[in-house]
Amino acid sequence: MMRPLFSRCATLRTAAPQISRIQLGSWQARQYSIKAQAASDAKPLDIDPSKLTIEKTTKPKELKKAETLVFGQNFTDHMITIEWDIKTGWKAPRIKPYQNLSLDPATCVFHYAFECFEGMKAYKDKAGKIRLFRPDKNMTRFNTSAARIALPTFEPRALTELISKFVQLESRFIPEQRGYSLYLRPTMIGTQKTLGVGPPGSALLYVIASPVGPYYPTGFKAISLEATDYAVRAWPGGVGDKKLGANYAPCIVPQREAMSRGFQQNLWLFGEEEFVTEVGTMNFFVAMKNKETGQKELLTAPLDGTILNGVTRDSVLALAREKLEPQGWKIDERKYTMKELDDAASEGRLIEAFGSGTAATVSPVRSISWKGKLVQCGLQDHEESGEITNLMKGWIEARQYGDEEHEWSLVC
Repeated sequence: MMRPLFSRCATLRTAAPQISRIQLGSWQARQYSIKAQAASDAKPLDIDPSKLTIEKTTKPKELKKAETLVFGQNFTDHMITIEWDIKTGWKAPRIKPYQNLSLDPATCVFHYAFECFEGMKAYKDKAGKIRLFRPDKNMTRFNTSAARIALPTFEPRALTELISKFVQLESRFIPEQRGYSLYLRPTMIGTQKTLGVGPPGSALLYVIASPVGPYYPTGFKAISLEATDYAVRAWPGGVGDKKLGANYAPCIVPQREAMSRGFQQNLWLFGEEEFVTEVGTMNFFVAMKNKETGQKELLTAPLDGTILNGVTRDSVLALAREKLEPQGWKIDERKYTMKELDDAASEGRLIEAFGSGTAATVSPVRSISWKGKLVQCGLQDHEESGEITNLMKGWIEARQYGDEEHEWSLVC
């Protein structure tokens, strides 16, 4: 049974002298975070795809050449909108021409960051069929994020069905070239007009789409990171494991500072121990040899509440356990420090490192700036990506584009 919040806090204050900093950092029994109650617990109506209405645009946009696409800057003709209010629940979904939203200046999303979102993609296979990649994972995380900030939840299959119909309508925007896709951005915002702090009484769920090519304009090339210890992306008991807009804006200034020194992204470190967490807005993986046994290991930080449960992260781990473990690799989700990473590099045990996420799929890492030196991540000067990174890219794309028929790929 959940204890009252004030009781837990009082207990923690009383016990604080007996609890070390490390113990606090690993404490995971935060029920208020894990079992947040959604605003829609008592809703009379869920999302109903059978009530969908479609209003097609009378001014279709001109398609841009695939090679000119810039990530997230061009959008399709239409959008999905579904309104919700606390009395009636989810209203009839609509697909309508892409347009501006009209919101009162007092709308709670502007003042208290009632906003969460997802990032997913639609792909076109060789036969011209449209595919979604693991949409069930996105829907589950979307609901988890919404519940944490008192926004309404929904039936995952209902929204997946609507998105499937949406991408079919927008199929002409999906480039057919390998490496290209239609990026989908489901978003939910609180829309109640109030300056009072409380659960929103109304909300809007909408989905927009953007045709995209490779995330990095320079192509599939290794990036350099700056280890960041002066700013924190997420912390125990916070919302770093939720996909909230409020998690992203504070990361921009540290990224700009890293870029001013010649590095593409931040490698977020946490605590005095300098635990390695994430890179930019991606999960982070390291391949190295174990110091004692020599066994090859693929490491990533565990889902301790500070790490986003990335769909690509989960895919990398599943593929590694399927394809690398039989070859003698150890796949490990555990805490590790920047010093451990540096030791592996200096001793020749660091094989390679890469980030993972929907936008870039996998992003190879060349080096990490830490304490005034460059930690080299296993690549030779002429190499832009390591063997495991290349394999992961190929394995994931094979399922995204339908080269390999798999349950992860949903044909729309």
